[in-house]
Amino acid sequence: MALRTAGSVLVVFLWSVAVALGQNGWSVTYTKKSICTLKGSTVEMSCSYTYPSDLQVKVTTTWWSTTLTCSTTCILTGNPTYIWYRNSKIVQGASSPSYTVYFKTEDRFYCAVKDINSPAVSVEGHSYFHVTYTHQRICTLNGSSVDISCSYTYPSGHTISETIWYTKGKLHEAPQILSPGYGGRVEYLGNMQSDSILRITDLREEDSAEYKIRFRTGQTTWEPTIPGTTLTVTGLQVKLTPATVTEGQKVTLTCSTTCTLSDNPTYIWYKNGHVTNQSTSLFLNPVSSEDAGRYSCSVEGHEEIPSDEETLTVRYGPRNTSVSVSPSGEIVEGSSVTLTCSSDANPPVDKYTWYRKNVTSPKASGQSYSITNIISEDRGEYYCEAQNGRGSMNSTAQMIIVAGKPTSFVTAAVGIIVVVLVLILCLSGFMWFRKKASKSTSDTRDTSENVQGDSSPVYDNISGMAMTSTAAQTADTDNQDYVHYASVHFCGSKNQDVPLYSTVQLPQPQIQDEDLQYAAVKFSCPSAATR
Repeated sequence: MALRTAGSVLVVFLWSVAVALGQNGWSVTYTKKSICTLKGSTVEMSCSYTYPSDLQVKVTTTWWSTTLTCSTTCILTGNPTYIWYRNSKIVQGASSPSYTVYFKTEDRFYCAVKDINSPAVSVEGHSYFHVTYTHQRICTLNGSSVDISCSYTYPSGHTISETIWYTKGKLHEAPQILSPGYGGRVEYLGNMQSDSILRITDLREEDSAEYKIRFRTGQTTWEPTIPGTTLTVTGLQVKLTPATVTEGQKVTLTCSTTCTLSDNPTYIWYKNGHVTNQSTSLFLNPVSSEDAGRYSCSVEGHEEIPSDEETLTVRYGPRNTSVSVSPSGEIVEGSSVTLTCSSDANPPVDKYTWYRKNVTSPKASGQSYSITNIISEDRGEYYCEAQNGRGSMNSTAQMIIVAGKPTSFVTAAVGIIVVVLVLILCLSGFMWFRKKASKSTSDTRDTSENVQGDSSPVYDNISGMAMTSTAAQTADTDNQDYVHYASVHFCGSKNQDVPLYSTVQLPQPQIQDEDLQYAAVKFSCPSAATR
């Protein structure tokens, strides 16, 4: 009985609410009109309802856009947020009640404020000016070419008389009109009635900007307010990670750009001007000294536009350390020798230390080590240690052989040889002089005999005779010997007729004879009985 009474009261209450809601624009829909259930059980009664809303979307159409406005019958307080939906997906949330559409579409739009939605509307069929850029952003290489394109529509009754591409540089700068042929690098393509293409060749980094199009018809000039195509011109740059690398480590070389190139390009790598690899990045792991060199990169299809070269420097410790000796070979006591150390290292060796084998303490420092006035005790093996910031390395040992001075026996032998040579020279000179003296004596004897054997001439007394030859004789006897006599006395036979001569001419002396001078010459005359 209590359940029936309570149920009757509930039904009456719900009916009263429904009447009230219906009178104020509300509507209620019950899930079930009647329910039969057991006494003592549980029952669920449900309904759905709607309530009135004054949010509306107003559509305003121009030649180039459609503006949607979320409006109410009263002014909303508290700076509400308007949420715009396109096909039930949020496309904008802002404090402004307006949303502008710059393209033709069949989508449905509605707005919402504080979870209260407006009825959805469609902008299909509205006619206005409209442009669609093929690409919002383009990233391309310095020195290459680019095509910036768009398509556009306009209301019927209009005819396009001019299409102009333009760009703005920095803020507040006047538009830069890019007429065909501008700078010799600009070309217009397309039919100019529904599509247009701006081609720019030999791109430069200063060409980076936002490019837009503007129409002119017989009735108006239309310049769209929507963003155009942003062009970024970039060069290629090789980046090393890390910038400083040591042998055995890992290094990554990246072909870097200021923007992301489209079409996922393939990069070509060069080492010292020769192709070495094709990949986005170049990995050297582990890096060695042979990897050091000049690296550059280019994009496949644009090999003629490579990046600047970047030098990869690989650091490593000393290696190939060796010692050279000057002079080489056996070193004589008292002389000098210089040892020079050489080593391959990067950075270069900054410290050389010299050691003698089996001796702990170093002998000297520096790339060269000189030993002067060398003695036999300096004989031994020497090596150097080369060191830089990456490590150190010892050279192989170099043997120094010290030869003693010449012995006394050798000195004596040399002395004897010298004495013998001097004696031979003296003996040769003595024999030569003796031969000359013997020859001179023989010549004198011959002269005496000739005078004595001749019975005809008799010489009385010749004193202070000085014989001079004629000029011809003087010329012929430059190398001859001369004989001077202080006095000459000849005795002849009394029985003979002795002619007297006041002058006596000397016979021609022999060439190369010694000069002989006589204080007195006397010949004794034999008696007649003796003859």
